Amino acid sequence: MPNPYAAQDPRPRLRTLVAMPAGTWTQVVTPPVRQRLEGVAELLGLQDGVPVLDGSFDVVRGALTRAEVLLTGWGCPPITADVLDAAPSLRAIVHAAGTIKTFVDPVVFERGIVVSSAAAANAIPVAEFALAAIVLAGKRAFRHRDWYRTVDRSRPLPGAPVIGNLGTTIGVVGASRIGRLVLERLRGLDVDVLVSDPYLSESEAAALGATWCDLKTLFSTADIVSLHAPLLPETRGLVSAELLAAMPDGAVLINTARGGLIDQAALERECASGRIDAVLDVTDPEPLPATSPLLHLPNVFVTPHLAGAMGNEVVRLGAAAVAEIERLAAGLELAHGIGREDLARIA
Repeated sequence: MPNPYAAQDPRPRLRTLVAMPAGTWTQVVTPPVRQRLEGVAELLGLQDGVPVLDGSFDVVRGALTRAEVLLTGWGCPPITADVLDAAPSLRAIVHAAGTIKTFVDPVVFERGIVVSSAAAANAIPVAEFALAAIVLAGKRAFRHRDWYRTVDRSRPLPGAPVIGNLGTTIGVVGASRIGRLVLERLRGLDVDVLVSDPYLSESEAAALGATWCDLKTLFSTADIVSLHAPLLPETRGLVSAELLAAMPDGAVLINTARGGLIDQAALERECASGRIDAVLDVTDPEPLPATSPLLHLPNVFVTPHLAGAMGNEVVRLGAAAVAEIERLAAGLELAHGIGREDLARIA
């Protein structure tokens, strides 16, 4: 029997509608994370412990009228003015994944609703992937793999100079969340680092362990270039034919951001010439058609958009979202809040 004299938490639990499909919920919210969540939230929109939402808010209209928080994830339907009209008590949207731009209508910010994303948690595995790609690219590991299967085993591979990882110049395009994590991890290598970002000052770059420069200088100087800029109307095709042509012979381009950042036709020409290598986790279009030369060139290594959170890494996303709801319940500001002013510069 509960002790009536025990101290009670006076704060009511936040009425939280789980706005993600059942498959997403089971991936990102583990039993320990759910236990934390239930300590601060009254969960709405569940049946037999799993979300009922699937493609539309229509099935949870009743719960919407009570919801103070929407806990969203992959597969959340668009949150439009009509949805907000049905949710008069809504105070916050907490997204247990990366970008919110695909489903959050800007009207959300006009209504004074606070928004948070787990993009910082998703940035960790992307930065790890990018760092691994940089190190392996320096060894020309991607070219050597296929060559090693088919010919005699002497090394190095003729026609593909091994850059190595001592004193190499690494260029980082974009001091985004992921870009900053990559810069932090590059400090563990004996390399020189350049960074280009229009929102970053020279002193801020220096604090991150890098030298600021413009894009032309970065592409014409770096042995390895790693892309970490958001895909926005003004950054589509950012890596132009001119910038690709400026890369030194034997340089490597790594893209774990978005395929649309690169002039695809120009990249195909440069890689087909054998002059530069590319490591591409993202492409445009995605996936590439089977006829794309990028899938068949020996100096191009393509993976199917797997740098972001996968497998056991997605647990970070749910934990990060629940931590934000805990902050809301405690009356604190969100740690990873997104404002309307951020929309123009986030992915």
